[in-house]
Amino acid sequence: MTARNLLALVAAGVAVVGVAATAALATSQAITPPPAIKSAGKIVYCTDATYPPEESFKGSKIVGSDIDIGTGVAKLMGVGAQFKNTGFDGIIAALLSKRCDAVISGMNDTPERRKQVDFVDYLKVGQSIMVKAGNPLHIKSLESLAGHSVSVESGTTNRDFLTATSKAIVKAGGEAISIKTFPKDTDAFAALKVGRVDAYYADAPPVAYYAAHDKTVQVAGTPVNPIPIGIAMRKGDPLRAATQKAIAVMNRNGTMKKIVAKWGMAKAVVLLKK
Repeated sequence: MTARNLLALVAAGVAVVGVAATAALATSQAITPPPAIKSAGKIVYCTDATYPPEESFKGSKIVGSDIDIGTGVAKLMGVGAQFKNTGFDGIIAALLSKRCDAVISGMNDTPERRKQVDFVDYLKVGQSIMVKAGNPLHIKSLESLAGHSVSVESGTTNRDFLTATSKAIVKAGGEAISIKTFPKDTDAFAALKVGRVDAYYADAPPVAYYAAHDKTVQVAGTPVNPIPIGIAMRKGDPLRAATQKAIAVMNRNGTMKKIVAKWGMAKAVVLLKK
């Protein structure tokens, strides 16, 4: 046997071992979906596609970090992913009425929501204030919103947090925040753009996204109140355990970090511990 033939055999052996190792890794990461999901061949997610960079329309297609995360979870279970655009203030009701299998929509995991649904957390997200470029009203913190009008999406923990902050300000002798709610986050942002409000309040990722793409606005201060966001499922649904395993795999293999970086969210979110 010539040296060349020997090298060829060794190389072929390495290739076979490499393929086998890759296959073994894929098998070890594969997650068995619940029977209903396996039968359907897909996970149907409800999402409010008005919240870039987490979920929004690009033409007729919904794209964003949450879409990539939801798709990654489904892929690890060997099924597809479908996303239904659903208004946020009715999104839990849609899940409970079985219009979808899960919700992935930048939803904060809160004790109040846990009374209705189960969560699998995947990131920790703070909240931010946005103002007109140059910050003419010198808004730098939640307390400095006293006496000012602020837009926020209805049905969100952001609205609840603003309400609680306003009450605390009033109790301390200050002026209330004038909170203007909108059914879509894009409408809340537009209200700032056209001058209907003094500030816009939302999770840090969309605020950072808008500031990066629109020079007529800017972020005011630093993100506050970081809390987990999670995929919501009906209580007792076996999909939760499978999803939890999938999220753990995505954290371990770096997929979550890559998705966060892809959508420019590295400075706006906190990755959960592996």
